[in-house]
Amino acid sequence: MNFAITLATARRILTQLRHDHRTVALMVLVPTLVIVLLYYVIDDRRTFAQWAPVLLCIFPFLVMFLVTSIATLRERTSGTLERLMAGPLGKLDLLLGYGIAFGLTACVQVALALTVSLTWLGLEPAGPLWPLVVVALLNALLGTALGLLCSAFARSEFQAVQFMPVVMIPQLLLGGIIVPRDQMATALEWVSNVLPMSYAIDAMKTAVMGAELGGEFWRDVLVVAGAALLALILGAATLPRRTP
Repeated sequence: MNFAITLATARRILTQLRHDHRTVALMVLVPTLVIVLLYYVIDDRRTFAQWAPVLLCIFPFLVMFLVTSIATLRERTSGTLERLMAGPLGKLDLLLGYGIAFGLTACVQVALALTVSLTWLGLEPAGPLWPLVVVALLNALLGTALGLLCSAFARSEFQAVQFMPVVMIPQLLLGGIIVPRDQMATALEWVSNVLPMSYAIDAMKTAVMGAELGGEFWRDVLVVAGAALLALILGAATLPRRTP
């Protein structure tokens, strides 16, 4: 791993994004627009306050997963990745560069969603704001890392999109959004305990409710961060240079 090469990769990706207005709009604007739409569909501030933490977990994760999986696949199918890796660029340099670039984009995405939610939509967290920001950013980085990992197993953009329900639906159903995790069947609760989204949702609920940020909150944060790091490492180990 070469830190200078990693930063150069991140700069290259950010430059590409700057000229791709549709992708930037998808990553930055769409999550906020969906949150605004849901606010007016619900038309009840108290109910919206219950759903807002879940939305701030789901949308950054979903959007970053989709964009990064397709963007990495394009690097392979176009031959760009093969040409780059003929030089000193390593797989981990590439994935960390993507992680930094999309991580910075995630900061803008989360900042916009939180600003609109806290001002226009009237979301009022009972506790300090910074834990909510930390969890939302970590979840966006988790989506980025899992998108990079899953892209290694896709041969087309359609296959990359197909990974989205495989990765997302189990985590949404078992993450405690619909049914509390401790009320699930034992086998499902065990599965829930190994899904990183479960811990992200628990941490976000703690941050919004203003509960004391004790050991359970920091455990949840570390699990999400560890899952993102593990996904990056696995992605570097499995990433092919090109798609046959």
